[in-house]
Amino acid sequence: ASPRRLDLLARIGVSPDAVIPADVDETPLKAELPIPHARRLAATKAAAIAEPGALILAADTVVAVGRRILPKTESEAEARAALTLLSGRRHRVHSAVTLIDAGGRVRHRLSTSIVAFKRLSAEELDVYLASGEWQGKAGGYAIQGRAGALVRALSGSYSGVVGLPLYETRALLRAAGYPLG
Repeated sequence: ASPRRLDLLARIGVSPDAVIPADVDETPLKAELPIPHARRLAATKAAAIAEPGALILAADTVVAVGRRILPKTESEAEARAALTLLSGRRHRVHSAVTLIDAGGRVRHRLSTSIVAFKRLSAEELDVYLASGEWQGKAGGYAIQGRAGALVRALSGSYSGVVGLPLYETRALLRAAGYPLG
C-alpha cells in the first residue's frame, strides 16, 4: 500500500486492481538476519492478503548495518540515532519481493544495494530531521527525497532502495504471465 511502491509500479506500466495493506508484525525475530527478515516479511505480507485466482505482489525493504536491522523510525530520536550510525559509512538495503500467481505458485526475488552516506554535519542532520521526511522510513531516510543529496555513492538498485526493485519485480510479473510492455 506504499505510495512509493505504487509510483514505481506505474513506471513499469502496472496499475493494481486493488491495494490491500497487509497488517503484519514487522518486528525481527530473535537473531534474525537482515536478508531472511526482508524475505520473511515480503512473503508474510503476500500470504496475508492472498486470494485464489488473484495475482498478489508484496514487498519489504530492510536497511542494515552489518547484521543490525535498522527500524522504520517513528520518533526523531530514533531517526537521529539511525542517521548518526549511517553517517560517513556504507550500509546495505535489502528489498524483497514476493509474488503469488493466480494458481497459487509463490515466487521470490531479492535486491541488495550498497548505499554510502557522506559524513553528516550536525547542521545537515538537524535540517534533515526538521524536514520530517524520516518518519516511518527504514533507516530514517528516503533516498528519493532530500536524503538523496546525502548519498555519496550507490551500488545496486535505486528503485530497490526506494522500496521496490523494478528489475526483480518485472521479472516476477513476466514469469507469472502478467502482460508488460
